[in-house]
Amino acid sequence: MMQEWRERLERVLRFSVLAFVLAAVGFLSAVTTIRIAIRGRIVSMPNVVGRAAPEAQRMLASRGLQLRVADRVYSPLPVNEVVRQSPPPGEEMKISQDAHVVLSLGPQRVKIPELEGQSMRAARIALLQAGLQLGEITTIYLPGTQPDMVLKQDPAPGTTASSPHVDLLVVGADRPPFYVMPGVVGMEQQEANRALAAAGLRVAKMNRIGQAGAPKGTIVGQNPPGGERIQADTTVELGVAD
Repeated sequence: MMQEWRERLERVLRFSVLAFVLAAVGFLSAVTTIRIAIRGRIVSMPNVVGRAAPEAQRMLASRGLQLRVADRVYSPLPVNEVVRQSPPPGEEMKISQDAHVVLSLGPQRVKIPELEGQSMRAARIALLQAGLQLGEITTIYLPGTQPDMVLKQDPAPGTTASSPHVDLLVVGADRPPFYVMPGVVGMEQQEANRALAAAGLRVAKMNRIGQAGAPKGTIVGQNPPGGERIQADTTVELGVAD
C-alpha cells in the first residue's frame, strides 16, 4: 500500500515538473516573440545628406519613415538636395516617425534688399521681387513714430545669407491706454458702482455670495483684482454679500 502511494506521488511530482517546464518554455517564447516584434518596429536612421529629395524620400520610406521638410536654405549643394537632417544618421527610430530635413535652394544669387524705413507693404513687395521670404516680425511701440514702418532688418541690406528669410523689427500702432483697477472689496454696492463708473469701467456680472460676517450688499470679491493693470474696455465681475 505504501509502495503504491509513493509511486502515485512520484507520478504527480513528475507531471507537475513537466507542466512547470512547459509553462516556462511557453513564457520565454512569448517574451522573445514580443521582443522581436518590438525590435522589428525600430529602424536605424539612414544618412540622406547630399541626396536629392526624391531619393531621400525613397530611402526613408523603405524603412517605414516619413520625410518632412523643415526648412530650405541657400547652400553650395544643388537645388532640392538635403543639407541637414534630424535625427542624425544611425539613430534608432520607430517606424512611421518623421525624419526632418533641410533642403538646398542652391547658391544664393541675390543681395538682401534695403527694407529699413519702408512700410510693411513695401517691404513685402521688395522681398517677393527678390525671391526672399518674410521671417519673424517683432513689434516695438515708439510714440511719435509712424506705425507699420521697418526699423531694422536681419540680415542687413546688401549682404548675402544662408536663409531666404528676412526678420524685421517693425513699429506698431499706438498702444491702447492702460489703467489701474480700483479696489472695491469692502465697499457698499452703490459706492463700488460709482467708483468703477468714475474710472470708466463697466460691471458685466454681479454674483450673489453668502458670506458669514459680511453685511448684505457689501462687495466681497472682484475680478480683475484691485491694483491690476487693465485696459479701458475691461469689464468687471463683482461678488456681493447676500
